[in-house]
Amino acid sequence: MPAKVFITGAGLVSALGVGKAANIEALMAGNTGIGAINYLQTIHKGTIPAGEVKHSNAELFALCGLPNNTAGYTRTTLLGLLAAKEALQQSGTNGRAVRTGFISATSVGGMGATELFYPAFLKDSNAGNIADVATHDCGDSTAVIAADIGIADFVTTISTACSSSANSIMLGARMIKMGLLDRVVAGGTDGLTKFTLNGFNSLQILDHELCKPFDEHRKGLNLGEGAGYIVLESETLAMEDPTRILGQLSGYGNTNDAFHQTASSPDGKGAGLAIEKAFAVSGLLPADIDYINVHGTGTENNDLSEGLAIERIFGNQIPVYSSTKAFTGHTLAAAGGVEAVISLFALQHQLVFPNLHFAVPMKELKQAPQTKLTGASINHILSNSFGFGGNCSSLIISRYQA
Repeated sequence: MPAKVFITGAGLVSALGVGKAANIEALMAGNTGIGAINYLQTIHKGTIPAGEVKHSNAELFALCGLPNNTAGYTRTTLLGLLAAKEALQQSGTNGRAVRTGFISATSVGGMGATELFYPAFLKDSNAGNIADVATHDCGDSTAVIAADIGIADFVTTISTACSSSANSIMLGARMIKMGLLDRVVAGGTDGLTKFTLNGFNSLQILDHELCKPFDEHRKGLNLGEGAGYIVLESETLAMEDPTRILGQLSGYGNTNDAFHQTASSPDGKGAGLAIEKAFAVSGLLPADIDYINVHGTGTENNDLSEGLAIERIFGNQIPVYSSTKAFTGHTLAAAGGVEAVISLFALQHQLVFPNLHFAVPMKELKQAPQTKLTGASINHILSNSFGFGGNCSSLIISRYQA
């Protein structure tokens, strides 16, 4: 039997707040973090809402304990550093050094910094800080965070669109099972940028109001920013102190249906295959899943595709499900990490979080999402992350029972 992989720490930064405490408080109160854009300098201020973290870069530097404008630290890096530190702090070191990896996902990297640099540079070659250009690469934020938290055994970056964080968690689990690492900090981080806002707006899939996933009259998604990381440990290491265990990563699956550059396969083929692979790894059956944290972006294509996949796999026994993107916005590469932490909240508090703003069921689907905060007996959660290019990933996070 394959070795088990346990979760011993979690860290979260989103539009709901910095740290797990602020996030769970907002989730339980039903308060969305999506609203008017404040910090991003964009012509769309006042017209397009987003899930912006409620801190300026200067405030994020202070929260990280760094001098303002420390070279090499972009907004993406700062958000990720806060979440990664929180995850490691909760996990602890267990009193000895172990082989530790850092696998981080991002899609925009330091794009926010280069967006500010180039317009000034094109007007005056002496303007701006040329060092900002080096932060553009996705791997830069990973390297900076890894160095700050002291991880050097294995460091890599995953960038597979909106499934990126789920894939980083999956890779970490596989490396632990193969005996290559003992502990992995895995997840992702993305800051809000003009490029992503303008890009999604040009695709005409942004809702100019608060998004309403799985609603018949959904108009699109709200972008968000943030970071979410979990600490994965081998069964041997975790069992040295089982009191630290938050849950088990019992299953995972990744597929690519290569249907379209941006759209999901309309029949949910790719999504369904990812979910089935997660079941195969876990040894669980569809009837074992108690809650699905759906990808649920609020776009016409995604919600239909995912909904059809779920109905095909679960038949007449569909678990309760909801999208928490109406709380945080779609955090792109960070989404899988953010929602893995939210899934841990659901396990810890035995709660199903509401699918905000839902009103009218989709005519193509048999079941509607959960709309109220509800207590439930939850042992296994399916968390879906489906991205551009047909990148589909699913995680199964399970309750630890000694």
